Amino acid sequence: MTEPSTREEKLELGVELLAHLEREELDLADAVDRIETITTSPALTRDILDAAEKRGVVDREGALLRIRRGGTYVEYESQVAVREGEFTCRRCGASVTTGHFVKLDAGELGPFGSSCVRKVTGRESE
Repeated sequence: MTEPSTREEKLELGVELLAHLEREELDLADAVDRIETITTSPALTRDILDAAEKRGVVDREGALLRIRRGGTYVEYESQVAVREGEFTCRRCGASVTTGHFVKLDAGELGPFGSSCVRKVTGRESE
C-alpha cells in the first residue's frame, strides 16, 4: 500500500481511522492528535470530522466524540505490519528502527513507534 496523496484519499483514511478506534469516547483534542498523523491541514481535519459525523462513525457533543462502530477494531495480527529500517514516527517525530504501519481499506498509515501505534488506534490511552 502507498501513502495517500490526494485530499479525498486522506479524508477517507481519516474517517476509517476514527471508525477503528478502540475507545468509546474521545475528546476532540485526542481525535485531532490522531488525524494529524494523516494531515495537519485544519480545513481537512474539519472535513474528516464532519464526514465521520455525517456517515455515523462518530457523534459529536461539544468537545467529545462518541465512536459508533460495529466492532471494527484494528486487528494487530493482520492489520499492523512491522518493518525494520530507519523511520520517523508520524505521531511523535521520534526516530525508530522498527516501524509499525496500520493497514486500512483506505490506505496505509505509518510509520509509528510501538507505543504510538497503540495510541493512534486507541488501544492505549495517553
